[in-house]
Amino acid sequence: MRRDMSRRDFVRGVAASGAALAFPAIIPASVLGADAPSNIINVAQIGCGRIGLTMDVPGFLRTKGARIVAACDLDSRRLGYMRSFISKKQGGKSPGSIVGVKDFHDILTRTDVDAVSISTPDHWHAQIAIEAAFAGKHVYMQKPASLTIREGRLFSDAISETGRTFLLGSQQRSWRQFQRACAFVREGRLGKIKSIEVGLPGDPGGGSTVKMPVPDCLDYDFWLGSTPDAYYTEDRVHSQMADVVKAVNSRPGWLRCEQFGAGMITGWGSHHLDIVHWAMGWEKIGPRYIEGKGRFHTGGLWDVHGEYDITLTYPDGTPVRVWNEFPNGVRFIGEKGWIFVSRGAAKATASDPSMSGRRLKALDASDPKLISGEPEAELYLNAVRQPQFHHQNFVDSIKANVPSEVTAETAHRSCSACLLSWIGMKLGRRLEWDWKTERFVNDTEADTMLERTERAPYGARRAYERLSRKFKA
Repeated sequence: MRRDMSRRDFVRGVAASGAALAFPAIIPASVLGADAPSNIINVAQIGCGRIGLTMDVPGFLRTKGARIVAACDLDSRRLGYMRSFISKKQGGKSPGSIVGVKDFHDILTRTDVDAVSISTPDHWHAQIAIEAAFAGKHVYMQKPASLTIREGRLFSDAISETGRTFLLGSQQRSWRQFQRACAFVREGRLGKIKSIEVGLPGDPGGGSTVKMPVPDCLDYDFWLGSTPDAYYTEDRVHSQMADVVKAVNSRPGWLRCEQFGAGMITGWGSHHLDIVHWAMGWEKIGPRYIEGKGRFHTGGLWDVHGEYDITLTYPDGTPVRVWNEFPNGVRFIGEKGWIFVSRGAAKATASDPSMSGRRLKALDASDPKLISGEPEAELYLNAVRQPQFHHQNFVDSIKANVPSEVTAETAHRSCSACLLSWIGMKLGRRLEWDWKTERFVNDTEADTMLERTERAPYGARRAYERLSRKFKA
């Protein structure tokens, strides 16, 4: 594997070996005229699991001005299925019409790829985004933005330094009920906001701890990435059942392992806390105080949190309580009443968890007048709006060279609020956070939880330090 090979060395190597002949020829959008019929954004899908198959690939397939030209995954079974799926949906004659690679670096060195869609497990998000930005690619990335707060800062800085267009997969911003709720709050229909309630699901414990042989189809060491070495067992990664379609669509075990993420506090918290930030104008700041408690699973492989109760207090004194007992959504409580917004009965994917026994309205209020008519507030400036169509916003923002609905810094701040909640649960005491310096106030123990040791040769920090230095030179 050439995971540290430079772009120049790779291109020279390919030219010398004649390997370029193995790749289908695709005309890059950059060489086409602005008015040419085929002036499209060529997208490469990195990660061919559940979210890639059910969310991001279908999203780009129906996006005007975009075409998926390549797919990448460390599991050859998933990669093969995804190539066939994309080819069929785009009218191709065979999977060979879609480039398929295992190593994402083989995507980043291609001049016929304009943008990447990152739908990998959480622990790979930031590193791939950093490398893609410095390779000149625009970046669409699933939430959460990062595994740690320090990692998130590096990824946001990389997007800023390179000037690439970025959009986080926080698709609730493209849903009409969330747009309206946030605008109603911003224009003051509730008066002064006194408190905010956020309801999220939890994760179950369990998971088999039996050591298993690594499947021939999976590059497991590469999959582990910057996280610690650990023996393979299927419940630590994703399903390998014989039916590849069912396997891909099942909820993977890594979501419930702290080695690869923080659990539902980032998995769903990234969605709802992003909505809180959007409505309140907190997209570039963070909470000042964190108080939380949570129960973490033991006895099995899966060790993320179950129940939890966290209060984030923002600089203006507004408390945001995040509790698994609240209905799954966001409730803004003000002087004049409350507005509640949720996904209602909708699910992003078939395996999304639901709050059983609760039938939620997509948009509700203590008084119907609070949500009547159309809002006047401007939610974001200089962005291309595409209600109910998140991926279109990404492509249109690239073409118009304007910020997307969810910029890298906005994504970093919403993810940070989630990770601060996780740290609060872990420590179980009141913490004070300086959002400007991104450090805790007089708490060295909490500061140690802002980053993790990265297993060589992987890691967002290694990638950023190496590529940023070359970029600036």
